[in-house]
Amino acid sequence: MDFFPSRTLAIYMAKMFIVRTLAVLALLVLVLQALDLLGESGKILAHPGNGEAELWTYVSLRAPQLIARFLPFSVLLGTIITLATLNQNSEVISMKAGGLSAHQILAPLIVASMGVALLSFVFNETLVAPATDRLSQWEKVEFGPIPAESNIRTNVWVKDGNSLINARTVTGHGDKVVLQDITIYDRTENGLKSLLHGDKARFTGNGWLLTNVTQFDVSTGDEEKKPELVIGDSIRPDQFTLSSVDADSLSIFALRGAIDELQRAGRPTMSLRAGWWHKISGPMSSILMPLLGAVAAFGLARSGQLFVRAVIGMALGFAYFVADNFALAMGNIGAYPPLLAAWAPFLLFFLIGETVLVRTEE
Repeated sequence: MDFFPSRTLAIYMAKMFIVRTLAVLALLVLVLQALDLLGESGKILAHPGNGEAELWTYVSLRAPQLIARFLPFSVLLGTIITLATLNQNSEVISMKAGGLSAHQILAPLIVASMGVALLSFVFNETLVAPATDRLSQWEKVEFGPIPAESNIRTNVWVKDGNSLINARTVTGHGDKVVLQDITIYDRTENGLKSLLHGDKARFTGNGWLLTNVTQFDVSTGDEEKKPELVIGDSIRPDQFTLSSVDADSLSIFALRGAIDELQRAGRPTMSLRAGWWHKISGPMSSILMPLLGAVAAFGLARSGQLFVRAVIGMALGFAYFVADNFALAMGNIGAYPPLLAAWAPFLLFFLIGETVLVRTEE
């Protein structure tokens, strides 16, 4: 029952695992960031005034996303490289000859992966979510000047009956919501009836007060300007602030607050609740990787099946990621309950990994 019979051996294996995982992660992020920058640099530099500084800004916002996305892949590949190396050098045989079970051999890697999972969760909450939010805002303004306010929303569309309302920017919460650069498309069943444009709109409690209004009648071609106009008594502020909540752009606590607001407004929240649970289950996928890649550690290296075992380990790991993405997609459309969408792949592949390990090695 002692999972760490040798402290020296545990530290040795954990160090090998961490070093190889970080090396694989650095290589993946470097290559993928270069490819991604090649694809996006044209769009960034197309905006007047953008240059090298904006390219580095994009890298600083995109790199955290790549690290968060490919960290579990790196843990899987780091596990397979570590265990395959130990197997190739007959170190696993030495451990088993010394009385260690398969679970005791994997224990240092699993404990190290728990630390990776914890760091991944903290990294996602403190760096990835804000970077995703800022990058999303920047992309919506076509890589122009990044809005300074942290709670700004850009290019928000709201439907009111047959009318469509577009706000270039939305700031504030609750009754203090402010809309800027608003265009209202008043439609009939046969087409567009009129256009209404205002510089700014504030919620008054009974409607929206627009300033510097320009109204264009499509049928007559007449244009009329007004300093102020009150419209939209049936339009609620939460329709603008809650219309585009992105789970990836919010921390776990901010997302919980957004879900509560949506529930009070009677809006669907299943996809966001699945995303909330996945903020916990996602980083924990790193703990599964040593178990799924463990097949590469065992079997005689001189039998010629080490490469096959490594491929099997990679196949199990990648199958988990496919199942995880599928379950999350089903949760987003409401086909799976949020808890099941986030945790079912984790529990399923934990049982698969344990079954393979026990039936082949224990």
